[in-house]
Amino acid sequence: MRSKSDTVSDICAALLAGKREDAASVARAEYPFTPFAEAKRAYTALQSTQIFRRDGFIDRYSGQRLVFPGTLRLLSILLPDEFPNHPNWKMASAHQVYWELFPTIDHVIPVARDGADDVTNWVTTSMVRNSAKANFTLEVGLADVSNR
Repeated sequence: MRSKSDTVSDICAALLAGKREDAASVARAEYPFTPFAEAKRAYTALQSTQIFRRDGFIDRYSGQRLVFPGTLRLLSILLPDEFPNHPNWKMASAHQVYWELFPTIDHVIPVARDGADDVTNWVTTSMVRNSAKANFTLEVGLADVSNR
């Protein structure tokens, strides 16, 4: 099986040879662009809390115990220097506890990949894992890593 980097190399070789259409043809056939669907997330704060409770505040991907969001926010109020928070999750301004232990909702099958935006497809995970997984399924992400 050819690697993705081999495909990109062939595309570049065709471009260097002045064969733009051949390069485009290889790209379309061997490494096509598939745009993700833009979709808004429909869960409320109450639904998030219900999912966190359902999952026992356990990260469904790692098994790590997470912390109730209100507790972390209270720590930031009572100990602002020790647990700084940023409303937009700016990493340089927020304590890492928000990335590692703050529960978030993730779509097991991303909405961008036609996953349902409902309770049947929602799981609890940390922000760091949610961000790392992004618009991939676990299978796609793992398969992609193993092909490198």
